[in-house]
Amino acid sequence: MKFKFSILLGVLIGLYCPHALAAQTIPKDELIFLTSQWKGERFPDGRPKIPDDLIKRARNIGIEEAWTVLNNEGYKNQFEGNWKMVHDDVPVIGRALTARFMPSRPDVEESIRERGKKQGRLGNTNAWPIDVLTKGDVYVADGFGKIAQGTLIGDNLGNSIFAKSGNGVIFDGAARDLKGLAQIPGFNAFVRDFDPSFLEGVVLMGLNTPIRIGRALVLPGDLVISEKEGVLFIPAHLAEKVVATAEFIALRDKFGHAMLKAGRYSTGQIDSQWTDAIKDDFMKWLGQNPNEPKLTRAQLDEFMSKRTW
Repeated sequence: MKFKFSILLGVLIGLYCPHALAAQTIPKDELIFLTSQWKGERFPDGRPKIPDDLIKRARNIGIEEAWTVLNNEGYKNQFEGNWKMVHDDVPVIGRALTARFMPSRPDVEESIRERGKKQGRLGNTNAWPIDVLTKGDVYVADGFGKIAQGTLIGDNLGNSIFAKSGNGVIFDGAARDLKGLAQIPGFNAFVRDFDPSFLEGVVLMGLNTPIRIGRALVLPGDLVISEKEGVLFIPAHLAEKVVATAEFIALRDKFGHAMLKAGRYSTGQIDSQWTDAIKDDFMKWLGQNPNEPKLTRAQLDEFMSKRTW
C-alpha cells in the first residue's frame, strides 16, 4: 500500500505542482553527477549556482586570458566563434541555462506538448526555457544551426528574457526582429544569423541538459563570457580559478606596460619569472592603483610559481 500511495502522490504532485516535474530535464542526481567537481551552492534542480560577485568580476576579464587558463587545465573544447550579434560591444556574461532543440516530428512534439501542458507549460516549446530563467542566467541554446524557420526568439521573447535574466542569449540558431531586439537596452544576442521567418519544425528536446554549441561542450551552470570574437564556456568548478588568474594576468600586463614605458625593466625581465625586486615594485604599484583588484604577496608568489603564460 505504501508503494502504491507513493506512486499516486508523485502523479498528483506532477499534475498540481507545475514545476515539480520540469519538462525535458534530466534527473537532478544526473546533473549533480555531471557537475560533481562543483562544491558550491546549487539551484533546486541541481544546476551549479556561481555566486553573483564572481559573475560581476568576470565582466572585467579578457577572453584570451580566460581561454589560456582553461587550455592549460586541459579544457580545449570550450570556445566557439563565428557569430552575428545585435551589438558588437555588449558582452553576454552569466550562468548557462541550456536548451537543446531538434527537428520536430508530429508524434514526438505532440507527446512533449501534452506533458508540458499537464505541468503548466504554456506556448511554444522555445518559450519554456525562458519561464525558468533567473537573474544572472544566460539562455544558451543548441538550435542545430538552423536559420530559416530556426528563429528561436523575436523582440517579444527578447524583452521577456532580459526582464527575467538581465542578460542576452547564445544561440546556435537564428533570431528575428533585429530592429526590435536592438532597442532593448543592455540586451545582446550571439546567433548564427538573423532571418524574418517564424520558428517552424523545431521542438525542445532538452532543458538544462548538456548541449553542444559548435565545437564546445556546455553544461548547465557553466560561466559564460563573451566578446566580439566569440564565446567561452567555463566549467563552474573552474570559474573562480579562471577569473582570479585572468585578473592577475591583466594586472601583470598593466604593470609590465607601465614599467616598460618608464624604462625600469626590460621586456625579458617582465616576461620571465620575476625577481623579488620586481615583485616588490608590483605590490607598490598595486597600492598606488586602488581601483585594481586586490592581491596579497602570498597570492602573487603562488600565481608566479604556477605561471604557464
